[in-house]
Amino acid sequence: MQSSGRQAEAPGRGPRVLVVGGGIAGLGAAQRLCCHPAFPHLRVLEATARAGGRIRSERSFGGVVEVGAHWIHGPSQGNPVFQLAAKYGLLGEKALSEENQLIETGGHVGLPSVSYASSGGSVSPELVAEVARLFYSLIDQTREFLHAAETPAPSVGEYLKKEIRQHMAGWTEEEETKRLKLAILNNLFNVECCVSGTHSMDLVALAPFGEYAVLPGLDCTFPGGYQGLTDRIMASLPKDVMVFNKPVKTIHWDGSFEEASAPGETFPVLVECEDGGCFPAHHVVVTVPLGQSYLVVLCSSRVLWNKVSQEEKMQGSKCLAPFGGFLKERLDTFFEPPLPTEKAEAIRKIGFGTNNKIFLEFEEPFWQPDCQHIQVVWRETSPLEDAAPKLQDAWFKKLVGFWVLPSFGRASQVLCGFIAGLESEFMETLSDEDVLLSLTQVLRRVTGNPRLPAPRSVLRSRWHSAPYTRGSYSYVAVGSSGDDLDLLAQPLPADGRGAQLQVLFAGEATHRTFYSTTHGALLSGWREADRLIALWDSQAQRPEPGSELGSAPPVLGSRGGWPHPFL
Repeated sequence: MQSSGRQAEAPGRGPRVLVVGGGIAGLGAAQRLCCHPAFPHLRVLEATARAGGRIRSERSFGGVVEVGAHWIHGPSQGNPVFQLAAKYGLLGEKALSEENQLIETGGHVGLPSVSYASSGGSVSPELVAEVARLFYSLIDQTREFLHAAETPAPSVGEYLKKEIRQHMAGWTEEEETKRLKLAILNNLFNVECCVSGTHSMDLVALAPFGEYAVLPGLDCTFPGGYQGLTDRIMASLPKDVMVFNKPVKTIHWDGSFEEASAPGETFPVLVECEDGGCFPAHHVVVTVPLGQSYLVVLCSSRVLWNKVSQEEKMQGSKCLAPFGGFLKERLDTFFEPPLPTEKAEAIRKIGFGTNNKIFLEFEEPFWQPDCQHIQVVWRETSPLEDAAPKLQDAWFKKLVGFWVLPSFGRASQVLCGFIAGLESEFMETLSDEDVLLSLTQVLRRVTGNPRLPAPRSVLRSRWHSAPYTRGSYSYVAVGSSGDDLDLLAQPLPADGRGAQLQVLFAGEATHRTFYSTTHGALLSGWREADRLIALWDSQAQRPEPGSELGSAPPVLGSRGGWPHPFL
């Protein structure tokens, strides 16, 4: 297969590098490579019309809201996202303070300002705090089995439920209070689903759960929007590096591809785009998300690799769970030749779920001025019961509550709700009017105010429906381990034969200890850029470079042009 495109000027010296995906991993890799003179021929192929990937800030309600990544998790000196944001002047004074950087949260979500029950009215803050202490002490215990010879349960969820049953034996309250404590615990399970990006904690593997690294610092936001960070990285790149609306169809590797504008030169990789364009390269850095597909999970957490009809998904007639693949969905066609069996199996095993946001705009707040977080507790729920109501009747019960956004002015008050899993994906299929009506009814019910004014507008994310994302972020699922993330990160070819580092892999799902985070994604992009830099630095030091790279050694000098158009 030969590349397409108009005849162009003869290429300059140095390798051609393509980065597939313009999220923070791809942008981070591109920025690092552009700073090195050995890489004058670099392009980033982004499938959509914007950069940033799962970092997406939108102007709405008179301000900026985060449709994608919301917080810097662990904003301290060990976090490269925090360091870059501070360097670019994108953070507020409180976030930059030493005091904020030293706070140890343990990765736990703070207590709500107010908790509403589905029966109407608020729940005792003391009771909520008591239950939260129990839950987060158990979460801390789940991190202790990383090096254990065997675990007491296969999943985090099953371990938590086992421990809760034991604690219940010592509860002495009235039955109504016991049920309320279970309902609060159910809410906290749902919060943890949002944190982990999963439909159920029964899907999250217990043994490797403690490998995720929590950095110090109280989570902070970007006053002007998270996308300001990716915009600044993109602005630092030469103007011809980014290529938008260029979705990739297939990456052909381990080959010998030619181009008319470079007679006599061969390339080991050819990237074929959905629009028919084909671009040869020496190296391709793949940063696309894992994405998502379905499998059936029985209540005992046994997994059957079956496909489920759309009707069954909507009815909630089976206990479903999202599992990994944008890559999984396209595994048969995205790489040619196919990925090695071990790497393909790792992609199948790593979990990947959906966490969405629903923004509600009000003319006047019904919450107190100092309120930051509203918890919603459904009294009849319990994490110990495997209830599976129809999604259309109960999707909103997975909503964990709302965070109060900073005021955009007297005319706009905004709440941001979080919802994960299949209920989140079902929400994406509804109209704005249906979502608005359902949540208005929820708020009127839990506040006990049937006359509570309806929100005047709604905005929501739809990460599962996004064709080049198919979900939010990864987790280490039952049946997988950190070794699978490391295996996914290994470049191709793996056997060391032929041209080196033809296909490299970056993205949050390739970072063993910071998966699911923006800093994990950024670090993975830097890692792969450094891998290429080390290779070409070593090539430049050889008196007579080998021919296995299919190109002459790099000449350290000014940036050159890509020898064919990206139109």
